[in-house]
Amino acid sequence: MHSIFGGAENAAVYSLSQFILLLPIVYVNRKFFINGFKTLFRGAPNMDTLIALGSLAAGIYGIAAVFCIGYGLGHGKIELVHRYMHDLYFESSGTILTLITVGKYLEALSKGKTTEAVRGLMDLAPKTAVVIRDDIQTEIPAKDVMRGDTVMIKPGMRIPVDGTVISGSGSVDESALTGESIPVSKVAGDAVISASVNKSGSFTMTAEKVGSETTISQIVRLVEDAANSKPAIAKLADKVSSVFVPVVMCISLITFIAWMILGKGFAFALSMAICVLVISCPCALGLATPVAVMVGTGVGAKQGVLIKSAESLEELHRIDCVVLDKTGTVTEGNPIVTDIETAEGADRTEFMKTVYALESMSEHPLADAAVRYMKENNVPLAECSDFSNTAGKGIEGIVGGKKYYGGNARFLNEKGFQIPESFRKYSEEGKTVLYFADENRMIGAVAEADILKADSKAAVERLKKLGLSVIILTGDNKRTAEAVCRDLNADRIIAEVLPQDKENEIRKLRDEGKTVAMVGDGINDAPALTRANVGIAVGGGSDIAVEAADIVLMKNSVMGVADAKELGNRVIANIRLNLFWAFFYNCIGIPLAAGLFYDSFGIRLTPMFAAAAMSLSSVCVVTNALRLKFVGNKNTGKSEKICNKTENNEKEVTAMTKEFNVEGMMCAHCEGTVAKAVSAIDGVESVKADHDNNLVTVVFGGDIDESAFKSAIEEAGYKFLGAKS
Repeated sequence: MHSIFGGAENAAVYSLSQFILLLPIVYVNRKFFINGFKTLFRGAPNMDTLIALGSLAAGIYGIAAVFCIGYGLGHGKIELVHRYMHDLYFESSGTILTLITVGKYLEALSKGKTTEAVRGLMDLAPKTAVVIRDDIQTEIPAKDVMRGDTVMIKPGMRIPVDGTVISGSGSVDESALTGESIPVSKVAGDAVISASVNKSGSFTMTAEKVGSETTISQIVRLVEDAANSKPAIAKLADKVSSVFVPVVMCISLITFIAWMILGKGFAFALSMAICVLVISCPCALGLATPVAVMVGTGVGAKQGVLIKSAESLEELHRIDCVVLDKTGTVTEGNPIVTDIETAEGADRTEFMKTVYALESMSEHPLADAAVRYMKENNVPLAECSDFSNTAGKGIEGIVGGKKYYGGNARFLNEKGFQIPESFRKYSEEGKTVLYFADENRMIGAVAEADILKADSKAAVERLKKLGLSVIILTGDNKRTAEAVCRDLNADRIIAEVLPQDKENEIRKLRDEGKTVAMVGDGINDAPALTRANVGIAVGGGSDIAVEAADIVLMKNSVMGVADAKELGNRVIANIRLNLFWAFFYNCIGIPLAAGLFYDSFGIRLTPMFAAAAMSLSSVCVVTNALRLKFVGNKNTGKSEKICNKTENNEKEVTAMTKEFNVEGMMCAHCEGTVAKAVSAIDGVESVKADHDNNLVTVVFGGDIDESAFKSAIEEAGYKFLGAKS
């Protein structure tokens, strides 16, 4: 290679080879020159202008050096050849473009969320509908259903339009749209909404809102509108570019003129002017944000926090309000039996057998929860005869030769029974209660609820410690929602909210000046997720919610919201430090490049050293960003370091993990009861109960005595056997 490129005799080949290698780099990055000079000619130079000028100046200088080399070779001036052979700066021109392109690529990664979210919502709407025209059932495209049409809804069908039930009855799952976890009984006169699912029964309905008027169509439109109205977030580097770029250009021009006036010659003056442009080229500024974001998103992924864009991290740092959807986000999303109470004189075992026999004949989801509970508790199944179901009210049948009734309070009242005050307490707690009676009297009640996830309370407390206001938003009734709010110790509850109202509530909060993070898992949350400053979807939620969100919690836990907030704080702090060092570097480098110390100390930079210094600043920025990899959760066997860091302070506490043997847990309800009791202990971060292995795993910070766990578990009604050996 030396025989081809080495030595003064090969200087022309060497210089032309570098120039040819530079050309494809310039072509690939031509957008910098096009945009840079466009903005320059409009009188509003930006970072692209500085990149273009720095690269172009270095390139032009290199071309001038090639001519000097040719002149030296032609006239036998070898010293001239040697000087310019090592003063080409084509590599500086290429390096400027390459480094900035890498930064731009990292920064411009697109999440493309809106298209996928809207497509998913549109797929949710049924494609066909069964209409009754002239007493004939006909299947037609759902878009052709007209207002006033009679539509037939069979079991398992998705409702194609909004309307009112005419005849028949059904149990309709509206959770995808309202967030209500328990299917709603529908009878004549009740309203039904498009895209909800008829779980059981069949009915006919009158079409009232069709086409673009349906609820699902409105949700699609809300997602599109909210996405289009979300403002782009300007980077700090872009904000200062309007001042920084013109100043650097002026300094470069003044440097050239000053050295010409001082008689240093054109080559020297041009070299110093190029030094100013090259050393101030904003590689460090351009990389400060995307590299920190890239590292931060990688750290987030390891923690189970999937971040889709740089904007998400920036907004996370600013949020002061977290809105949590209830169903499936802070709760498990499915009703379970929470309490069984028998009337005075009634046998609990016989009562459970009766409930099992009756509910095993029903198709209602509340019956499914009761049956599941009885199976888990090994209750024997008795035979039920003469079973009948009254839609929306209750059931009745003969068990062991005796007539029994079960259902809501209205149904039992109609049968001539009065609900005891002792049974009403469960309704006041926001639970759904099934009441049971025999031929003569009330015999018991079964309460069901959608229970909190084991770590939801600890997650809310952690969010509040981070200075965030926590709001629960749900389509559930107010009484149920208030009970959840009390259990979580949230700041506020917004209940009985329809999908379009959820988006409106987020809009109201933003209009109040709050920076809002919305956390949800359902299709009904998609508009609100998109309207919020930051939309966060739990990983177990619907695909549409995940697509509409800016951040996805892969671990299906609200605890990840606090992880994401802390990560956002750390990343923004890192970016600000990067920008500080980038500007500090320019404050030192530009005077040095301009030759301010040349006459006094003989210190000057060549464009080569300026390019090296520029690269070094970029290395410093990247190195600082990589520090994010070493901050966060570090698992170390049975203990872990949990870093609670905000922009202004940082603290580390040691979190310990302990496993306890607990006897008496028989089902998921038992697990939830134990987890709730242990979570109430101050310092507990998370709890996981496993009834199959009689094991409770607790993650906690600080010093908690084992007696505290023993007391909490035994007060909940279970036997504490001590720490697992």
